[in-house]
Amino acid sequence: MHLYREFPPHPALAGHVACLWTSHAVPDGAPVRTRVLPDNCIDILWQDGAPLGKVAGMMSRPHHVEMAAPLLTVAVRFLPGAARAFFDLPLCELQDGHPALADLWPRAQAEALAALLWERERTAAERLAIIERALLARVRMRAPVRADTLARAAVARMEATRGAVRVDALASSLGVTRQHLALLFRERVGLSAKTFAMVCRFRAAHAAVRGQPAAVDWARLAGDCGYYDQSHLIHAFRQFAGATPQSFVRPAR
Repeated sequence: MHLYREFPPHPALAGHVACLWTSHAVPDGAPVRTRVLPDNCIDILWQDGAPLGKVAGMMSRPHHVEMAAPLLTVAVRFLPGAARAFFDLPLCELQDGHPALADLWPRAQAEALAALLWERERTAAERLAIIERALLARVRMRAPVRADTLARAAVARMEATRGAVRVDALASSLGVTRQHLALLFRERVGLSAKTFAMVCRFRAAHAAVRGQPAAVDWARLAGDCGYYDQSHLIHAFRQFAGATPQSFVRPAR
């Protein structure tokens, strides 16, 4: 059994946080296996089996999780390009990694937060409220800078076009050089602009494939999602999902 739920953030965090979420995995004999796909987001997870918390950086490949024992997780998922307000390092250093939160925040702060979350039995709502208070305190310590605004604008354009906008055209529209835009993506988004765009395109294709019946016009779907041809689509799925597009098609009834 694997129960997963998402919750909207506190209004004061809505510009930074996509959602808070909980997961309760209870293996029924066999381990619970989950494949996590790149979503252009950064998460912080706190688990009863590893209470200090860890950060899931931006992903350029799928991540496989196996749980052999019951595991409770409470977490926050940041909006694409919005996590930099909560970390004091270039976000590219987190790519495809899962560092301990205590290595990224002051250790005493991370330990105090973990103690509040796990020192006694609490409801999910209580734990999520504790996380929100910690995030609010942290974001209020940091004044926004122009680079944040530029990064968010670049991300919004990438997402609106499903990764189809050219990097040089995007840089020009923001009034920065291509090199400056590349730096913004590395430091404040966590992936290169090219990889971020590729993940945007893949996410759109993945959503389209999952909504397809068993019979799919793959050439047309590839073109609709911005791929040159079917082989280009298959390559993207192997890169970001570790599987073929066909494996995500809804089975015929």
